[in-house]
Amino acid sequence: MGAKESMDFQVVVLAGGFSKTLVPLVSKEVPKALLPVANRPVLSYVLELLEQNDLKNAIVVVEGESAALLISSWISSTFVDRLDVEVTAVPEDVGTAGALRAIDHRLTAKDILIVSGDLVSEIPPGAVAAAHRRHDAVVTAMLCSVPVSGPSDSGSSGAKDKAKKAGRYNIVGLDPTKQFLLHIAAGAEVDKDIRVQKSILRAVGQMEIRADLMDAHMYAFKRSVLQDVLNQKETFQSLRREVLPYLVRTQLRSELLLNGAQSEENGNGKDALQNSKILLSQLLANASTPSFHEIYALGPAGSAPTLRKTHKCCVYIANKSKYCARLNSIQAFSDINRDVTGDANHLSGYTFSAQNNIIHPSAVVGSKTTVGPQCMLGEGSQMGDKCSVKKSVIGRHCRIGSNVKIANSVVLNHVTIGDGCSIQGSIICSNVQLQERAVLKDCQVGAGFVVTAGSEHKGESLAKKEKQ
Repeated sequence: MGAKESMDFQVVVLAGGFSKTLVPLVSKEVPKALLPVANRPVLSYVLELLEQNDLKNAIVVVEGESAALLISSWISSTFVDRLDVEVTAVPEDVGTAGALRAIDHRLTAKDILIVSGDLVSEIPPGAVAAAHRRHDAVVTAMLCSVPVSGPSDSGSSGAKDKAKKAGRYNIVGLDPTKQFLLHIAAGAEVDKDIRVQKSILRAVGQMEIRADLMDAHMYAFKRSVLQDVLNQKETFQSLRREVLPYLVRTQLRSELLLNGAQSEENGNGKDALQNSKILLSQLLANASTPSFHEIYALGPAGSAPTLRKTHKCCVYIANKSKYCARLNSIQAFSDINRDVTGDANHLSGYTFSAQNNIIHPSAVVGSKTTVGPQCMLGEGSQMGDKCSVKKSVIGRHCRIGSNVKIANSVVLNHVTIGDGCSIQGSIICSNVQLQERAVLKDCQVGAGFVVTAGSEHKGESLAKKEKQ
């Protein structure tokens, strides 16, 4: 995106707060945006994507003062002289729409680009912005292929429940040109019957229903429209589940005051209608293929007694080969860490060795210890003898004994692991202590927890009780 375009696009990153769905991974010290992917905070992936696309200014919206302070100090130390980022705290649990309502007075540009702070993607935001401008849309949503989820081939038994599966995230209705959004269901709505406005179906002729696309939570909005909807619909809390579906449903019976309401004020409405009809017929003459919105607005042969108000909801469908996932569940945390040290390791920002792994130069590895491909061993971490690490990420300054097996797991920073422990398919948060011969399979262990010697845990979430 050139300077001109980025000038009148304002970027807002919705970074969330201490997300309840990610307990025990998040804690008072680690808000969601600072959860690590390949040993760096997930938010760094979004900020670097903006930086690469020459979008150097952003407002990062964080739920809760304490989370905002943590994120702000991390950004200022990491992106100093690189990005101009303003971190703003909003109340907790206000939802994505509520967060934007709270910073309404800060939104001044013609268009707003809204990105979720948990997005790990290589899809250029500029492409979404360009599609938005090309169609003069009120909203343009980026859709990407549904990510493949589930445990990787760990070669253990129970292969049938190990099948990687693609979840159903959204039901999406597209026009035949795949440029316009006719229907979108998210969350609980996905399993309900699909209901589409008859007027939309009639106007467009046919609709393609897709269940293999995911709303990636990167939107371009016309600012006036976004503010309009947030003000009129005070109960709306979610962009994805409420604001976007509302705009899609009403696109042929638009309630929006597009370009302000000046036409009614300047003289009588009749002239305004004549003018807009002339305008539209010129538009139709010039446009090689007018969209169904324009044709509908004029009515059959331009016979509509009053110009019908329409607005356009567009999509930008990302190329299948481009990586795109959101860290919005515990499973997604494991999946994304696996991908960014695996098939999508070009996103990690690191150079992998000939063995396809990264062992930090300051890390110490004992004799007969193997660190396999698609692994990371962070700065200052030490491993004893005869250990094996497979498809796992190990953070900074960890102390790992001898005869330890770690597979398909993510170990955060300052973790101590005693001799003879076995960790599989698990997430171990910072400052955890595993005493010798502890066995973990498919567990999450919250920060600072002590796993007692010789204990075995399967499919458990282990965490200290948080002091209120």
